[in-house]
Amino acid sequence: MTTIDPSLYLHNQATTRTPSAELGKNEFLQILMTQLQNQDPTKPMDDTEFISQLATFSQLEQSMNMANSIEQLVQNQFISPVIQNSHMIDKEVSYQAYDKETGDKLDIESSSVVAVSQYEGHAVLELDNGEGIYADAVLQINKPTAEGRDDNVIDPLPKGSE
Repeated sequence: MTTIDPSLYLHNQATTRTPSAELGKNEFLQILMTQLQNQDPTKPMDDTEFISQLATFSQLEQSMNMANSIEQLVQNQFISPVIQNSHMIDKEVSYQAYDKETGDKLDIESSSVVAVSQYEGHAVLELDNGEGIYADAVLQINKPTAEGRDDNVIDPLPKGSE
């Protein structure tokens, strides 16, 4: 003999309903199906009204999909390391140089940034001297100077905050 699961009894079901502020496509289709199931068979729903509701729902769904796509595009642009570091183009940067064979530290070098690219999710600054360094390896950013002076160093702290 089969038994009925006691958790399915009506008195074991939740009696309070929590309303949702959003009406998604599943809820819309559920309402539509309930309308169709409970309509009077002698007076069926007008087919033009039914088609109109489906068309409106389709437009709403397309608008929501487009809004989600635009939001995702905007988020991707803000996350892009190339866009985040594009302000470094034409700036002179100082960085710690390393010997490529031994890995030993060399002198601190400076060069102008000519381009910003991306490698494995990290911004790479392409320098005028032919080097490519990660953006987080920059020690100092200078305004470009024609005479090579360092009197245009960009102060990392605003005045009065020392």
